[in-house]
Order: sequence, then C-alpha cells, then structure tokens
Amino acid sequence: MNSVIQASQLTKRFGNFTAVDHISFEVAKGEIFGFLGANGAGKTTAMRMLCGLSKPTSGQGLVAGYDIAKQPEEVKKHIGYMSQKFSLYEDLKVWENMQLYAGIYGMNIKQIRPKIDEKLHQLGLFDERNTFVSQLPLGWKQKLAFSVAIFHEPQIVFLDEPTGGVDPITRRQFWELIYEAADRGITIFVTTHYMDEAEYCHRISMMVDGKIEALDTPKNLRERFRAATMDEVFYQLARKGREN
Repeated sequence: MNSVIQASQLTKRFGNFTAVDHISFEVAKGEIFGFLGANGAGKTTAMRMLCGLSKPTSGQGLVAGYDIAKQPEEVKKHIGYMSQKFSLYEDLKVWENMQLYAGIYGMNIKQIRPKIDEKLHQLGLFDERNTFVSQLPLGWKQKLAFSVAIFHEPQIVFLDEPTGGVDPITRRQFWELIYEAADRGITIFVTTHYMDEAEYCHRISMMVDGKIEALDTPKNLRERFRAATMDEVFYQLARKGREN
C-alpha cells in the first residue's frame, strides 16, 4: 500500500478521559477512507491530531510523510480541511472567499485568478461569483467549501461531517465531487455519522468509545456481521460497546 496516512497506537487523553484510544491504521493515495462512529466516538479528535491541530498524548502519526507531533506546520501545508461547521466568510463574495483561501494555502495571484473561473464553471456557480456567501443555499455553500479545501490540489483532504444538515440530493452531489477529487489522486479522509455514506467509501473504520472496532470494505463488513446495511453493522458494534 502506498500510504499517505499512517497512525500507530495514536492516543489522546483529556485528564482521566481517553477520547482516542490506541488506534492504528493506514490510508492509501487516492483512497476514500470513511471514519465512522456516533457523535462522541472520537472521530473529530482523531482528525484534529492527523491535521496537526492537536498533539497526541502518545503514539505516532505520519501524514503526507510528515510527523503530526513534530512537524505539524508541514502537515498543514500538504492537506486540505473542511470542518463540520461551515467555515467560509459569509460577508465576502464567492470569488473573494476562493482567492482568500488560495492565498492562505500559498498560491500566487497568477495561479489563483484563472483557476477561480475554472472551478466556478465546474461548480455551476460562475453566475454567482459576485454573490455574498451568506445568500447562497446551504448545499451550494457546502460544495463551495469543499472546492476551496482542494483548490490548491493537496495530497489529502480531511472532511469533518461535511454533509451535516444537507438534503439527500445535495449529499449525493457532494459525493460526486469527492469521487472526482479521488480520481485526480487526492486522498479523502471523511468523518460522518450517516451510515449510508459508508457505502460510498473504499474502506471504512468504525469507531466506538475512542477505539476502532472494525476496519474493512463496506461489503466485507456487511458479510462479517451478516448485516444488510451499514446501519445494522454499526448497531451491532455500538451495542457491543455499551456491553463492555
């Protein structure tokens, strides 16, 4: 496996509480890797460590070849990130948001301007380039935020519950954008509590109480747990977690 993310016994504690408990996994280049679990399972905490935003208590992690504990700034340069809360500036226009974030990611203005037009055409937002982001429907905001996160063509993009609060049709359209990015070789690391979205991932890990309880393709997990859907797989794992 040509791994672009490697985690070994990665752990994060807050006082006596262990939010992420000795998790280990690898993610390949161009893979869509789903990081699933209920709210409070430790997904976002693990992602923040991998993004260089939170230092691990113990264990090791490499992202794009950089140590997440020792080289967090290098990690940040080689990734894109989209948080579960819409993170663009609502009082800026569509094109202004794109230009601002491209500059933050280190692109020069000669690169940025033609690429803004290209991306807006791809998104079907060219006619809205001068619209303030606050005036866009939620689904368009989410698609814009994703495009901004991959505007600089990072090796990896981290998506933290990107489809929360979005209608099913927009969710499907959003996943089409994810597949297009993966086809270009961008690795997608996505957290979600929507179990149906697991079916869109190449592989998924299922987190329960800070631990990875299962990691495989959706098909293999359904077969292993004799389940018709990923909802059933998760229910079995969550019930096991409550019993322990």
